[in-house]
Amino acid sequence: MPGAIYLIQGEELVEMNEEKYESEEVLQGLLAQYSKLLAGDQIDSEEPRHWLFVASEVGVPSEESAGDRFSLDHLFLDQDGVPTLVELKRSTNTDIRRKVVGQMLDYAANAVVYWPVEKLQELFRTTCAENKRKPEEELSNLLGPKGDSTDFWQRVKTNLQIGKIRMIFVADEIPIELRRIVEFLNVQMDPAEVLALEVRQYAGKGLKSLVPRIIGQTVTKMGNPPGEVWTKKRFLEAVRKQTGEGEVEVAGKILDWADKGMTRTGWGRGKKYGCFSPILEHKGTDFYPFGVWTSGEVVLYFRDIKAQPPFDSEEKRLELLTKLNSFADKVLSKDAISDYPKMHLSGLKDSAKLEKFISTFDWFAKEVKAS
Repeated sequence: MPGAIYLIQGEELVEMNEEKYESEEVLQGLLAQYSKLLAGDQIDSEEPRHWLFVASEVGVPSEESAGDRFSLDHLFLDQDGVPTLVELKRSTNTDIRRKVVGQMLDYAANAVVYWPVEKLQELFRTTCAENKRKPEEELSNLLGPKGDSTDFWQRVKTNLQIGKIRMIFVADEIPIELRRIVEFLNVQMDPAEVLALEVRQYAGKGLKSLVPRIIGQTVTKMGNPPGEVWTKKRFLEAVRKQTGEGEVEVAGKILDWADKGMTRTGWGRGKKYGCFSPILEHKGTDFYPFGVWTSGEVVLYFRDIKAQPPFDSEEKRLELLTKLNSFADKVLSKDAISDYPKMHLSGLKDSAKLEKFISTFDWFAKEVKAS
């Protein structure tokens, strides 16, 4: 039997009974208009999530340079640049029990590969124009007056690269089958987060009330300290804990090389996983050849340099790939020149391989400067 809530209005107690939404579109519209319904304080009580609404009906391709295959109901970003994918269903829709899970995983798996951050920026600007809002004001409301929009979009890009996203299933009532799946996935998936959100609707005497409730949050993913910029000392300590002493030595040598041979080193803000990226500045443009993570992964940013001379040339990227494959433990396929392939610090513990890795990116720097 539907429950009720009570509103004290003056000296009168107003009974408000639960009502179903007329359609999924009604709930979709409410979330797009009132992002606070995503209950950011329940997701993170120590540092409540605040939201930037990017767009509705967001297309998701399933292949490089292909048209959109899927359509996500809503896309939000939180203040740490974590993409938050939202899919809505009414409890009366039988798809909410299992089918919606497969849909969401399809969206997420392809979004992290085929969504360039520039696409999200354009979607956000278009949404602002449609709603007669200024993008810079919306970002300022999210980040505060001292927030850096360039840094924010870089964090969005980084989060997509490492799969740090949030998936939220929304309904007026979350069935037990979906709840169990969400709780299981939220424990197993890291750094991704999976949640469900009930938004119950109550009405009475011309009034309406919406009551959001987050479901699936687990103790292991609650109360993490706010993300701070990583430092070399903190980074190497985390590598030691998450991998081993050999990987620490490799990471330290790459950092030393970056400090001497590159313009500067960029540091991430991840709460659990830290990262750094050597940055080469040339003629006002920043080149990010790769990023190193505390998990031991080395992510090669082929997809980023694809738009930057001289590596906008497929031949040049293939040349870089060939150099990497000359010492890689696992051969990278040709398709890697348009993607974010990964190596691992453990594969560079051999001093000869590490030397080849560093000399490869010395070559990279020379090619950029000569362009």
